[in-house]
Amino acid sequence: MSTLLIKNASVVLQDRLLLKHWVLCENNVIALIGNEADFDGITADEEVDAGENYIAPGFIDMHIHGTCNYLVDKGKSQVEELSGILPRFGVTGFLPTVCPLNSDDEDVGFISSLSKAKSIGAAILGIFFEGHFLSLTGAIPVIPKGGDRVRRVKGLVEAAKPYKAIFSISPELEGMEELVPYMAMDNTPVFITHTAASAMQTEKAIGLGACHATHFYDVFPYQGEKEPGVRGCGAVEAVMAHPHVSVDFILDGEHVDPIAVKMALACKGSDKVCLITDANMSAGLPPGIYEGALGLEVEMLYEGGPARCTDKCKYPGSLACSGLTMNLAVKNAVRLLGASIPLAVKMASYNPARVLGIHNRKGAVAEGYDADLVMLDKELNVVKCWVGGQCRYTVS
Repeated sequence: MSTLLIKNASVVLQDRLLLKHWVLCENNVIALIGNEADFDGITADEEVDAGENYIAPGFIDMHIHGTCNYLVDKGKSQVEELSGILPRFGVTGFLPTVCPLNSDDEDVGFISSLSKAKSIGAAILGIFFEGHFLSLTGAIPVIPKGGDRVRRVKGLVEAAKPYKAIFSISPELEGMEELVPYMAMDNTPVFITHTAASAMQTEKAIGLGACHATHFYDVFPYQGEKEPGVRGCGAVEAVMAHPHVSVDFILDGEHVDPIAVKMALACKGSDKVCLITDANMSAGLPPGIYEGALGLEVEMLYEGGPARCTDKCKYPGSLACSGLTMNLAVKNAVRLLGASIPLAVKMASYNPARVLGIHNRKGAVAEGYDADLVMLDKELNVVKCWVGGQCRYTVS
């Protein structure tokens, strides 16, 4: 039995901080949490003095294409390298995000290989499909919309095993009433994005099983006025109005205005708003020009900022993912939104775990939960990161 004891910590709960506490982990889970004043000489195989730094639940990134020149679309080995590098940014779990290839057979073959990837650092929590069932593709490669789409879904679900296949959809596409219930089987979340759907179309998709909107507001075009002075409603309003639908944001300061995120928090409450990165290969690297897969080339002008297509791309200057990392997203929640540290951390940990249906074991510093933990200094820089109680990163 391996044990880890973290002493002298400021433990980050969902709604408050526990100052001068200790956390004992046994066999990959959190066994006990206690006050330093009541410490009775517990020992462990590994003991760490947190120096009053924060001990928070590890971050979960539900939408990430790459980081540090690693890219999911380049295959299994790159996903494993990505898993290894992500604890550096406080990430203990993630959904590698894939874009479509030229045919269903190519997609299935690629996903079959990807599904054999091992979690050498941050845990792979599923495979997220972005682009296979979208109407507004933006920088994502366009694939033919014909063919047997039910067969396409089934093929990708099977290919992704043992991981869950998590799909994104545009509610306005034909055939969603047949596809969404299959995508949502076994309580699998279905994400809404890249959509110009009407409010009615969006409500229908929600009724079929769609339960989350990813990079909310981005590629959700405004519906305009039906007549002068009468504001139209579309997917954004339908999502905001539905109490059970959660949302996530790329909080880099450019993808979405902080006021819009504050509005979502006011409408949704603190349980239904998440942080993601939608990062590509430029994340975690210095500003510069970076080449991705499928002919994509992007420029990142500052650390953690958005990535924009260069002149070599179809839409020069347009947004194409981001250079954001989850630790910077948490910092931005505090800086741009005025969020408390517990709320900022919750949006990056417990709330994503809740979307994925794993919030009974991940996303919180609580007894019985997986020992996925990140130590943050007072400026919210990552000092250490543990996955299942095993240290996967220590700042040099």
